[in-house]
Amino acid sequence: MMLFYIISWVNVMAAITKKKQRANAVFEGGGVKGIGIAGALSVASEYYSWMYVAGTSAGAIVASLVAAGYTAEEIRDLIFSIDYRRFEDNDMVGKLPLFGPAWNLKTNLGLYKGDYIENWIREALRAKGVENFGDLVVVNRSKDFPGRYRLRVIASDISTGQMLVLPQDISRYGMDPDKLQVARAVRMSISIPFFFEPVVVTYKGEDGGEIKSYIVDGGLLSNFPVWLFDRGTGARGIPTIGFKLTGPNEERRHDIDGPISMLKALFSTMLEAHDNRFVEEKNFQRTIAIPTLGIRATDFSISEERIRSLYESGAAAAREFFKDWNYRLFLLKYGNRLGI
Repeated sequence: MMLFYIISWVNVMAAITKKKQRANAVFEGGGVKGIGIAGALSVASEYYSWMYVAGTSAGAIVASLVAAGYTAEEIRDLIFSIDYRRFEDNDMVGKLPLFGPAWNLKTNLGLYKGDYIENWIREALRAKGVENFGDLVVVNRSKDFPGRYRLRVIASDISTGQMLVLPQDISRYGMDPDKLQVARAVRMSISIPFFFEPVVVTYKGEDGGEIKSYIVDGGLLSNFPVWLFDRGTGARGIPTIGFKLTGPNEERRHDIDGPISMLKALFSTMLEAHDNRFVEEKNFQRTIAIPTLGIRATDFSISEERIRSLYESGAAAAREFFKDWNYRLFLLKYGNRLGI
């Protein structure tokens, strides 16, 4: 009998100390709907510890927190504590009826400043000792993982028409990727056109003249870069799990009664429709599809009840995904086509 208890105790301790499998994660953008990603992450983190992470817009926020060392439970607590209404930040002029929004669009190219969310991210990362991308360098990485940084953030340079994978691509502007602030990169990625002010990067051209690039939401060019770790930084033993927000809001009309409401409807439609209609089978098979319950990306007045419902929607989607997920079978079917 004593031997039975000893063996049982050993088995329990082995289960507790057993290391999780490693995986990469890619998080789609979607504004407030990113709450659902946090819910899915809470379940996925029971199966995997995360190596490399990437994201666009709201997905970049989640990815930055994961890269900084936040647990899924800590991210949940942060998500529930945010006052999302403060994301629509303005100065005194911007708050003036009619004139304020028009003034902001004309002078700053965005209805809202985006300072609140950038500062919130910066403080959250500092709490984990992370300021710049140099703080997220992968130490002792193997030949299968040559990528220098744990985190990749997607943004769009609308001046040059190019997608940016940050921090690497910041070198195009004469800047050291190690010294790029993580919060600044995320701020670039969440800059919904006309909603938030774009981030302006000034640098010198080949002739020594000053050039400005306007950086906006990464979702403009790649809202779901689940392919990012397939070649060069992927190993056959390390899967990439995608976290995608689904559920078009066709039943919800946009009430348009002027140029401001029309602009809001325009970029809301852009965000909702992006990549919702089609995802290649090989990518869908490794993707947690998260129903968004009719919530829009810019629903910053979302209620606490809806926040919890959206979070649980993500958790439920992840539980359903892991019922059938088998990475070995995925490799057999799609490995060669993906280059992994």
